[in-house]
Amino acid sequence: MRRRVLAVQNVSRMCVVCGQDNAWSLKARFYELEGGELLAIFAPLQEHQGFPGRLHGGIASTLLDETIGRAINILHPDTWGVTVELTVRFRKPIPLDHEVHALARITRDSSRLFEGSGEIVLADGTVAVTSSGKFMKAPIDKITDGDFAEQWFPDPLDAPDAVDV
Repeated sequence: MRRRVLAVQNVSRMCVVCGQDNAWSLKARFYELEGGELLAIFAPLQEHQGFPGRLHGGIASTLLDETIGRAINILHPDTWGVTVELTVRFRKPIPLDHEVHALARITRDSSRLFEGSGEIVLADGTVAVTSSGKFMKAPIDKITDGDFAEQWFPDPLDAPDAVDV
């Protein structure tokens, strides 16, 4: 299904998921979609495999954790999520020869916590991995000791007008 991209979320320098200067980063991109969902896209490398030709389950879990945790920024741009609990269910292997798409949304939002769900969807539309989690809301100065403003910046790539999900 074709979905309109409403905004592109920032990336960072050293994050393991979106870090542009981190050689080991997934270099994922995050797109806010119509309907209040967040889409993460990354191109897996051979170094991301568990079994030959298959994405490692820990990488899939990491991508879903980040995508669900970032989805709160659609509703509250200055709110950050700290993972409290994450449940992941693996249904199908994820091949390394296609972009990986993780889709997430917020399912419950309270004053201190939020909950969300997400899935990794294969190129044919099959759901390969599902996830749900609880996250504590926190301002960035309570999460990091460093100067976050130097690490966090607009994604330098042009955003697509729409994506297939």
